[in-house]
Amino acid sequence: MYEKVPKWKEECGIYGVYSPTEDVSEMTYLGLFALQHRGQESAGIALTDGAWIDVKKGMGLVTEVFRSELPHLDHAQIAIGHVRYATTGFSLAANAQPLRVNYAGGALALAHNGDLTNAAWIRRDLESKGTVFQTTIDSEVFVHLIARSQKATIEERILETAQKVRGAFCLTIMTENKLIGVRDPQGFRPLCIGRTEEGGWVLSSETCALDVNGASFVRDVLPGEMVVVENGALRSYRFTNGQDVAS
Repeated sequence: MYEKVPKWKEECGIYGVYSPTEDVSEMTYLGLFALQHRGQESAGIALTDGAWIDVKKGMGLVTEVFRSELPHLDHAQIAIGHVRYATTGFSLAANAQPLRVNYAGGALALAHNGDLTNAAWIRRDLESKGTVFQTTIDSEVFVHLIARSQKATIEERILETAQKVRGAFCLTIMTENKLIGVRDPQGFRPLCIGRTEEGGWVLSSETCALDVNGASFVRDVLPGEMVVVENGALRSYRFTNGQDVAS
């Protein structure tokens, strides 16, 4: 079901920006360019103007995917991005991220760095309940679990999902009005928080991608932590999924 790549690598790069006053699409492009060494198979950017989420992605390097133009929405305040190095799934355009899904509360886009150990079991369970998968990557279980959750808020839906999956995961997620970062309880993959001079927030796999946008390092997202940026403020939630939480 999921084709494993035999050579181990610190997979993928993820990025996210919240800023009402800056060009979040260009900032995400620059961030992904700085993270290009983490994945060269595909690249993608999702952004929102508060009402609609637009996604542009494709195969190749960041400069190739966005050779003609960057995605643009007037008044966009939030964007996330992804560069992919495959550990599960084939090297196909359909497997490029971010992934976008509609759910009862609106829409979201998600970018994932990591490798889930129980994704095949979750996928079979969801398919038995009627879920149709569009990719061959383990990351897709996140969007379906979140969309199918009966919890009232997006924060509760994500926390419930994070407690069901096992393995390595760092996520950047965006809704129409929130930027969210999640790191698995054992902290297998890196995710840090930065702040721009204009008060924007940045999430990144590495600090080098903060530097290209003039953002200062604030701290790492902790193992077993979800951070939510909304209306310029950052909130923190802690969770566990039955695995030991790294200190």
